[in-house]
Amino acid sequence: MRWFSRATDAWSQRARTSGEPASRNGASSLHLIWDLPVRPLVECSAVLEVVVPPAKPRLYFWALQASFATGAHIHGGAHLGLQWNSKFPGGMAANWGGYASDGSILPGSESLLPSARHDPNTRDYPWVAGHRYRLRIARSGEAPDGLVAWRGTVTHLESGEETCIRDLHTRGEYLIRPMVWSEVFARCEHPAVVARWSDPRAVTAEGADIRPAHVRVNYQTRGDGGCDNTTAGVDEIGILQVTNARRRVPQDAKIPVPGVDVPSC
Repeated sequence: MRWFSRATDAWSQRARTSGEPASRNGASSLHLIWDLPVRPLVECSAVLEVVVPPAKPRLYFWALQASFATGAHIHGGAHLGLQWNSKFPGGMAANWGGYASDGSILPGSESLLPSARHDPNTRDYPWVAGHRYRLRIARSGEAPDGLVAWRGTVTHLESGEETCIRDLHTRGEYLIRPMVWSEVFARCEHPAVVARWSDPRAVTAEGADIRPAHVRVNYQTRGDGGCDNTTAGVDEIGILQVTNARRRVPQDAKIPVPGVDVPSC
């Protein structure tokens, strides 16, 4: 039965380039983790452009994420981004939501934006492919006693219009560990989609503006249900996340962020 064992091993190693992602939530995810020292932040932001939009009515989510902390204690985290979501007008939405460290959904203020699904986190937002949007997470002024308010805003850079999605309330006094990601609830062979990230920025608790010189690439592994035909890339503007493409940038690779000077030794 050795032939059967070898055939089984070969099958188990076959790349997942078609079919549904086998992850628990049905998505294949790609992450760009900012190469920054772990330090308290009061703001972080990044520019997102969906260069090639989806062609299928499946959920795609592109987001800026950060964790909330007080000292060494983590109070959960949240993600702010744009969605291609067929349940919303024109398939367009924005989301600002997250989870506490115990897994419960973070509370927050009521958004002034409508929501076709009456979802407190996901709101109607008519973003446009090929346009640039700055996603920004920053402290806000008002929160219930003992909590801190963190506001998620989206600014359409072509028009300059800033839209407040809502505030989230948490015990975390600072942000740490920012990153950006794509979460793709589509079949691995569905037409390629390209998102470009640029100009990642953060503000420390001391008021210093900082930028990561590199990001580290992370792909959801085949064992965790991810597609093997996703990749990262770089152009003169920013860093790309691409679906249904040959993987040219390996796991854990560090990519220089365009426009950020790297200090020489």
